Amino acid sequence: MSNRPAGHAARSTVRPNSETGRRAPIRTFLRTDDGIPIDSVYEPGATVYEMLPGSGSATESTDHDTPHDTAGTSDVVFVVAHGFTGDADRPHVRRIASALAAYGAVVTFSFRGHGASGGCSTVGDKEVLDLAAAVAWARGFGHARVVTVGFSMGGSVVLRHAALHPGAVDAVVSVSAPARWYYRGTAPMRRLHWLVTRPTGRLVGRYGFHTRIHHRDWSPVPLSPVEAAARIAPVPLLVVHGDSDAYFPLDHPRMLAEAAGDHGELWLEPGMGHAEHAADDALLARIGEWVRARTH
Repeated sequence: MSNRPAGHAARSTVRPNSETGRRAPIRTFLRTDDGIPIDSVYEPGATVYEMLPGSGSATESTDHDTPHDTAGTSDVVFVVAHGFTGDADRPHVRRIASALAAYGAVVTFSFRGHGASGGCSTVGDKEVLDLAAAVAWARGFGHARVVTVGFSMGGSVVLRHAALHPGAVDAVVSVSAPARWYYRGTAPMRRLHWLVTRPTGRLVGRYGFHTRIHHRDWSPVPLSPVEAAARIAPVPLLVVHGDSDAYFPLDHPRMLAEAAGDHGELWLEPGMGHAEHAADDALLARIGEWVRARTH
């Protein structure tokens, strides 16, 4: 167990100084509470503009007292939690970050066992510690509001994180997430269970998908996503799911939204498939607008 606080920056590879420019991204390794280095990227995002009433023109906000050189950026920072076998450098994750940057700063990171991060994937269990480190780091940049946006496995992690860390975030968006563990009702999920539970599958995961998967079963079994959704209130929760999702049928998002009660909102997207690859720019813009409306 590390004695460093969650979000501790173990190594920085890009720093905002006179040489790199004050709006340059910052890349660093964070240290989780159980000592895993997590590759993380902070991007300042779009400049905040205050629309002049009736003119259609805009003026740039220049609050030079904002901590960590976030002056002129949105008061919202998005922390993006990718799906299983993704990482911070994958094109689909970069596309998500680019779209959300129109609405605020963005933190992306690679879950344990993925990309340049250390450790092995526990497929949604210990990953809540990775997200906790990223959220704490994001909060330290001085933004007034932190919003987590998770996809598939990341969608379950943002739910559990918000339930286990009350007050850590200001809104949660869960896209294409399961409602319950051990679901094997679709062919893609049966293949995923083979990948995770079989030695040969884990070899395929390591060399075929560049994902290092832990060989131990969960002990204890973590809080389920649907149980977590019931504990998030009063933090607003948006559940997004495609009606063409090949992994999880529509009873999963409906269960999550029902558990969330009045603080939850459900979007069932016609023709949408699964997770980041299926989230088009129009949907991401709507998510950005939803966050803007719920956090101001």
